[in-house]
Amino acid sequence: MSIEVRPATVFEDVAALVGPKNPSSSSCFCLSYRIGGAESRALQGQARADRMRALCHQDPEPGVIAYLGDEPVGWAAVHPRRDTSFASNRLIPHVDDLDVWSLWCFRVRPGHRKQGLMHALIEGAVAHARERGAPAIEGYPLDNEGAKVNLTMAYAGTRSLFESAGFVKAADTGSVLDGFPRVLMRLDLR
Repeated sequence: MSIEVRPATVFEDVAALVGPKNPSSSSCFCLSYRIGGAESRALQGQARADRMRALCHQDPEPGVIAYLGDEPVGWAAVHPRRDTSFASNRLIPHVDDLDVWSLWCFRVRPGHRKQGLMHALIEGAVAHARERGAPAIEGYPLDNEGAKVNLTMAYAGTRSLFESAGFVKAADTGSVLDGFPRVLMRLDLR
């Protein structure tokens, strides 16, 4: 069965991938970078789910989902940087004034890891941004130099993953996750 990556328009599929295990949680649904700190911290439980449900009905969608048949098995958050907290993030620099898109979060369901889904997700996210006119797309992965990454922090991806998709390092950042520096990787779509 082949992997198909589609825009995240079905809330239930997004919830299956990035919804919190605890329904009253004040985290995940992949909102922390998407909507900004204050709003993200204020949203809990059903209000958090409702916010993501609304984003699934907006254009552009909040990300892409990888499907194996009809089963959602992977997630990538991708959106215009101007509409994310990366627009004002002091640790992630702006390379130039292009209206770039950001690709910042990956999630692959247990049982489906190590099957190439991360590569399919990055390819699908790039195609999604390109189809919507993005001049370039950026990611902010860990520069782990091949060292093992804690699965909790693997959401950002790795430099080698982005390099395998044709991204190049455009800048260092001031951000560190799990002891690894994050780098700004970029792919020109023009």
